[in-house]
Amino acid sequence: MAEKLVIVESPAKARTIRQVLGSGYEVQASMGHVRDLPKSKLGVDIEAGFVPTYTVPRDKARVVRELRRQVEEASEIYLATDPDREGEAIAWHIVQVTRPEGKPVHRVVFHEVTPPAVREAFRHPRNLDMNLVDAQQARRILDRLVGYQISPLLWKKVRRGLSAGRVQSVAVRLVVEREREIAAFKPQEYWTVEADLAKVPPPGGERRPEDVFRAVLWSIGGKKLGRFELKTQAEAQAIVDKLEGATYRVLHLRRKEVQRRPLPPFITSTLQQEASRRLGLPPGRTMRIAQQLYEGVELGEEGSVGLITYMRTDSTAVSPLAQEEARTFIAEKWGASYLPGKPPVYKTRVALAQEAHEAIRPTSVYREPEAIRQFLDRDQFRLYELIWRRFLQSQMAPAILEQTVADILALPPASREEEFLFRATGSVVRFPGFLVVYPDGEGGPSAGEKFLPPLCEGEVLDLVQLLPLQHFTEPPPRYTEATLIRELEKRGIGRPSTYAPIMETIRERGYVERVEARKRNSPLRPTELGFLINDLLVAHFPDILDYNFTSQMEERLDKIASGALSRVPVLEEFHRTLAAELDRAETEMRDVRREAQPTDVVCEVCGRPMVIRWGKNGPFLSCSGYPECKNARDFVRTPEGKVMPVERPAVEERCEKCGSPMAVKRGRFGLFLACTNSPACRHTRPFPSGAEEEGTSEVCEKCGRPMVLRRGRYGPFLACSGYPECKNTRRIATRRQG
Repeated sequence: MAEKLVIVESPAKARTIRQVLGSGYEVQASMGHVRDLPKSKLGVDIEAGFVPTYTVPRDKARVVRELRRQVEEASEIYLATDPDREGEAIAWHIVQVTRPEGKPVHRVVFHEVTPPAVREAFRHPRNLDMNLVDAQQARRILDRLVGYQISPLLWKKVRRGLSAGRVQSVAVRLVVEREREIAAFKPQEYWTVEADLAKVPPPGGERRPEDVFRAVLWSIGGKKLGRFELKTQAEAQAIVDKLEGATYRVLHLRRKEVQRRPLPPFITSTLQQEASRRLGLPPGRTMRIAQQLYEGVELGEEGSVGLITYMRTDSTAVSPLAQEEARTFIAEKWGASYLPGKPPVYKTRVALAQEAHEAIRPTSVYREPEAIRQFLDRDQFRLYELIWRRFLQSQMAPAILEQTVADILALPPASREEEFLFRATGSVVRFPGFLVVYPDGEGGPSAGEKFLPPLCEGEVLDLVQLLPLQHFTEPPPRYTEATLIRELEKRGIGRPSTYAPIMETIRERGYVERVEARKRNSPLRPTELGFLINDLLVAHFPDILDYNFTSQMEERLDKIASGALSRVPVLEEFHRTLAAELDRAETEMRDVRREAQPTDVVCEVCGRPMVIRWGKNGPFLSCSGYPECKNARDFVRTPEGKVMPVERPAVEERCEKCGSPMAVKRGRFGLFLACTNSPACRHTRPFPSGAEEEGTSEVCEKCGRPMVLRRGRYGPFLACSGYPECKNTRRIATRRQG
């Protein structure tokens, strides 16, 4: 008798499911999508009602042939792809290419790859949900319309290889607008007066470090000090002078008990944010590891086991069975006092959340991270432990803290009428609750808490030091990949499955970069190219780049998935908007390729002004006398936007093929050495790595020492000459063609 055929996406998932189902089933992996839109053309017949033209990619031809053969031999076909729109679409494509005519085709859906969940799904199969398929196709066509119609315009007006995207361009816009907010920010100076106070040690005793605490000047003469009350050092110092010889006494103590509630279990975006903050993992890496944990990991004699539930979700819901297991585990490990009265319910805060799945959680809390550590690599273990702890704490009792506010009266000897009131706050953990599993920081349950020593009203205190402290208001922080995802989620832009690819795309396209290239959770800033492309798109495609428009389109896709809307009218409305803006942009968008942006830099060869032009590898300084003078230079921008030329390093090497001198050139992958006898000799070789550096006229804004040009694995950058005492670095904002 022919076996039943089960088709999944990946070999790892196939191994886990094969182990669960046993004999009578053949499990085959499709290796992801088996069909896609063609790369060489739009692949959408707009006139016929936005009908997509799908092709089988060359690298999937062999997989498709094998699937067709197995479908012909099978008695029944079960499609067990992931439980979301993308998984539904993959299942539909498999049916289209294998054509299992006359044979039963079942769709099975499970949110965790565990024996109970898989068996339950196979007991209750369903038909393909064409509403979900239509929603996925609509998203794919929308993205194709934007990418394949706007991108060629950017090739024509700027340079080839650029791309626009319906969501990616909105993400770049957020980064650009935040950078401009930072540049326009004017810091405001203010001062505070703060006192380090201590309990009076007993006679003959020594002061203990834990008896010292800090208080801030809160009011003078009964009038509360505003944040910007003390604007200058002179004003702060005048108060310090008045307090010379003052006595300090505890006037009031206020204590209250507060609860700190646990956090909800992870959804896709919060997992990416916490993995970035705590583990330093970028979103793309986080999702790849989570996929491995979901599909199954070999656990020795236990075999392949799915360790977490499906990781693309915007729901904080948890199944009653999982909650009951967690409550039993918590009671066994810490006692009944660590359990809330009833299982908690968390409301999602995501705009337009679909809530079709559970939250991300371990498939069993009894599978403790340390017990399976030997079977996981470092990042798998760290991410699994994070998910395990986050879920477990979400089912625990709140922490109870005692907060204390101490008002301390300072009486100067010279003026007994004028009262200076200082205030100190602190808290103590009275019952740790969920903090035993998920502390706020690396320092344990009390990390981040300020402590006060035991104080009594009327108690006299010693002054350790009185400090006038200068402060400045700070600009809004740059987005990191994690906080950018949070902002997109808050605005209802994108979906759990799209966040990580968006982050990778905008970096790979060169529109944004990490401030510290080697630090994976470093803040993002736009490149010169990112500024340019964003400004062009916002100016000529205001609707497509509008935050509300993009969010509303996500809502329409959700309605297609639920069957409330039809795919074609949504695509027609979008295309009308896009076509109108595209027609205007064709004639009105400036031609950057032919522009020459003036600068204050003078050509050292002929004395004429230099201008910024755009080449195939980005912007560069070019003599305005071109083609008579062909001098060209790299440049960097200072934080104030000033253009500063940068010298290429000199080399004394000769071409090993013809003996001509070698020169330093720049290509799309950075510096390289090229023979000066080109085009007769086109020999090139990589630029030698090392600590070569050239002086510049730029000054380090942190310590005042000169900046030098250095080269690292990611290309040239400006670094303080005072390294390692000062580790300030600055990117080279632009590049020139080789």
